Amino acid sequence: MLPSSPSRHRDERGSVAMQMVFLMPALFAVMFLGVQGALYYHAREVALAAAQEGAREAGSQNGTRESGLATAHGFLQDAGGSDVMTATSVSGSRTTTTATITVTGKSMSVIPGWHVTVRQSASAPVERLTE
Repeated sequence: MLPSSPSRHRDERGSVAMQMVFLMPALFAVMFLGVQGALYYHAREVALAAAQEGAREAGSQNGTRESGLATAHGFLQDAGGSDVMTATSVSGSRTTTTATITVTGKSMSVIPGWHVTVRQSASAPVERLTE
C-alpha cells in the first residue's frame, strides 16, 4: 500500500459543504414547486366542485341564477374559504335550457409573489316539467 499524501486529503476538504451549497437550494425549489402544484390542484378541484354544485342548483326546476350563485359561495366557504382560494368571485347565467356557473379565484401560494388564477366553469341543463 502506498502511504497517503497530505496533499490528496487537502484537495477534498470542503467538498461536502460545496455540494450542499448547490444541492440544498435545488432540493428546496423542488419541494416548494411540489407543494405549490398541490395547492393549485386542490384550489382547482374546489372551484370546479363549487361551480358544479351551483350549476345543479341553478338548473333545478325551482332554481334561479341567484340561488346557484349562493350555493357556489356557500360551497367555497364550507370547503375552506380563504385558506383554499383568495379573491374569489362567482358569476353565472341561466337560460331556458342551460344554467352555467363560473368560479374564479387565486390559489394559495408558498412562493412569494406568485399567485395563480384558477377559473372553473360548470353547466347543467335546466329541469322542466313536461306533460
